[in-house]
Amino acid sequence: MTSIANLQPEPAPILACTISRDVQNFELLIDDMELELGESWGDLSFDDAQVFLDQPDARGLEFVAIAVNAEDEGNLGRITDIIKQAKSHNIKVLLVANQIGPMALHQLLRLGADDFLPYPLPEGALHETIERIRKPVHAPALVAQAAPIAPTEPEAQMPHPGFKAKGDRDAVVLPVHGMCGGCGASTFATNLAWELANIGKDAPRVCLIDLDFQFGSAATYLDLPRKESVFELLSDAHAVDSDALLQAMLTFNDKLHVLTAPADMLPLDIIGPEDIGRIIDMARANFDFVVIDMPKTVVAWTEAVLQRAHVYFSLMELDLRSAQNVLRFIRALKAESLPHEKLRYVLNRAPKFADLGAKSRVKRMAESLDIAIEVQLPDGGAQVTQANDHGLPLSESASKNPLRKEIQKLAKSLFELNRAVETARK
Repeated sequence: MTSIANLQPEPAPILACTISRDVQNFELLIDDMELELGESWGDLSFDDAQVFLDQPDARGLEFVAIAVNAEDEGNLGRITDIIKQAKSHNIKVLLVANQIGPMALHQLLRLGADDFLPYPLPEGALHETIERIRKPVHAPALVAQAAPIAPTEPEAQMPHPGFKAKGDRDAVVLPVHGMCGGCGASTFATNLAWELANIGKDAPRVCLIDLDFQFGSAATYLDLPRKESVFELLSDAHAVDSDALLQAMLTFNDKLHVLTAPADMLPLDIIGPEDIGRIIDMARANFDFVVIDMPKTVVAWTEAVLQRAHVYFSLMELDLRSAQNVLRFIRALKAESLPHEKLRYVLNRAPKFADLGAKSRVKRMAESLDIAIEVQLPDGGAQVTQANDHGLPLSESASKNPLRKEIQKLAKSLFELNRAVETARK
């Protein structure tokens, strides 16, 4: 006779675990884990995880999802130990981070986390990550995993542009200049460059050049290291050729080529107008679009950038300081007989459609400054800060964000306008 015990269904094997200080802080992660794994997952605290990962039951785990937020930054030592412990047992590590600082995030990723997801989780992101984790690893990769991993510099791990300089392009040059501090110029420049690099199947070749030698943040917003070769390029720019410029660049997700700001703060006059002009000309000859993140300070070589620009985006906000700075900027350009007509004014954190009072203020500001505010960008909220801290463009972390959608529209219009001009020339 079959015993009653044999009629009881066996519990589902545990395929994954979440590890956190308090998993209730990550309710969306709980929902997605249940959706993907049903009852085949468990939850562990940091203390329990260190004990469980050394047990035989942990050998069947496909991955662990370590969820951390800002309150866990003071506990990085224990978290790093858990990552090392999981990797020593060949368990995949997925890092879920909510508002954690970029330095802490970078430290955790360098320890060997196999993938990273920002929290709140983008729709379908956990499913895609699990699919990637479950893909079979080719034999050469298995051999590489068995060998001890030697510490390497971040620069060596980052891909460089995979093409040679031929000088067969004529790029559109798009500098971005913030008219006041904190107006979102670097965020706009970074996301505009990324959107341009992802337009359709025949996406253009795009580079982003960060010319803010002191506080440039493009590297932070794309989680790229700051290379020493950038300083070498700037300090000897008159002798640099196109190949050296490409070697100093890094590639983000195999699509966007980035010349980051140098690792250390440098005086803005370390390079002169002629050398800045040479760098832009070389980039222009090898790319279709060159987006330049400018420092807020007007320097001797600002003119060289302005002269080569097709459109010079000026980021501003709906406040008095922006209005005063725009007025000063226009006066300075007119006094030097520089092409101020290239300026295109972009209002960041623009009022919502229904806010009629604020929209009338925008109109009065434009009339008083005698300018046309051609682009109005909505306030993207906390998701923008989170994306920047996580080193991801908005399309990768918050694709439905209203700010991302407006930048995407602008990128498409720039691309279509440029294509129409090229067609007319032919």
